[in-house]
Amino acid sequence: MGTITFLLVLSVLVFIHEFGHFIVARFLGVKVYVFSIGFGPKLFTKEFMGTQWSLSLLPLGGYVKMKGQEDLDPTKASYDKDSYNVLSPFQRILILLAGPFANFILAFILYIFIGLIGFQSLGTTIGGVQKDSPAFLAGVKKGDRIIQINNTKIQDWNILGKVITTSDGNLDFLIIRNGRKIALNIKPKLTNTKNIFRENIKKKMIGIAPAPVFVDIQYNLFQSISFGYDKTLEASKMIFQGIQKMIQGVVPSSEVGGVISIGKVISDASQNGIVAVFFIAALISVNLGVLNLLPIPALDGGHIMFNLYEMITKRKPNNKVLMQLTIIGWVILLGLMGLGLYNDINRFFKG
Repeated sequence: MGTITFLLVLSVLVFIHEFGHFIVARFLGVKVYVFSIGFGPKLFTKEFMGTQWSLSLLPLGGYVKMKGQEDLDPTKASYDKDSYNVLSPFQRILILLAGPFANFILAFILYIFIGLIGFQSLGTTIGGVQKDSPAFLAGVKKGDRIIQINNTKIQDWNILGKVITTSDGNLDFLIIRNGRKIALNIKPKLTNTKNIFRENIKKKMIGIAPAPVFVDIQYNLFQSISFGYDKTLEASKMIFQGIQKMIQGVVPSSEVGGVISIGKVISDASQNGIVAVFFIAALISVNLGVLNLLPIPALDGGHIMFNLYEMITKRKPNNKVLMQLTIIGWVILLGLMGLGLYNDINRFFKG
């Protein structure tokens, strides 16, 4: 069941990405020869509206083959009226952006569904209070449950953390203790801690830890839209930061995961219900959108870079340079895929 879920989720994410390219290309009058989910030998193919729709053996991506665009040889060009090459650089960029944008939209929609369906989140019951911390000095005790800070109702630990870290000055806490409401005034303290990348940072904290108590969260439509926007933005920032930290060497290359890791995460999520699958699918969709925007010639971001060059300089990139950069891009991309697969296999045998 986990494998089927993995293949289904990956196929949907790839389809949405490629459909973004396809729909904008067709809108701009570009002929699309092939729309393929997967690579390699074709398992299924059907001609429809002038495009060959295919499902291929290796479900590790997909592609839209447009007239005039050759990823393996970008020097080949067609100047027919229905060709990608006759479009302005701006129009080509719109086609290239459409794939990643479709992934962001899909994630946004999935998060909205999650908000409407409801999900479990870590509650605001306190499992521990650090000695001599702001919370300790204010009288906070283990087992207390925070329900409000200033005028903000606190539903889960995530919201609690955001309110505290973005606070300015003292905060008015409303706490439930043994069925009674207690008001406490606490001033967060700038404290040394570590972020998700294990870097030393300073962060406003009050010195509390959560108890393993979960709560059910469910939003109405407008709240779900806000939740979807916030989560999509949050996931995008996290992935961009992760790539930046990896380039800087903060995150070791051993942390790079491949298709096996993705499959395991999706398979594990499938054991916990549809909401867990939606959460993982949304995060992977954002990941796919962000990674495709990287300025690597084999990816959408690389093609965008070439078109931006043409917009700025008013001339096309040199064909020889274009070819060399494309080859380098494929080497980088295949190298990253190989690294991810190596790390996956390494973890599998160590695990």
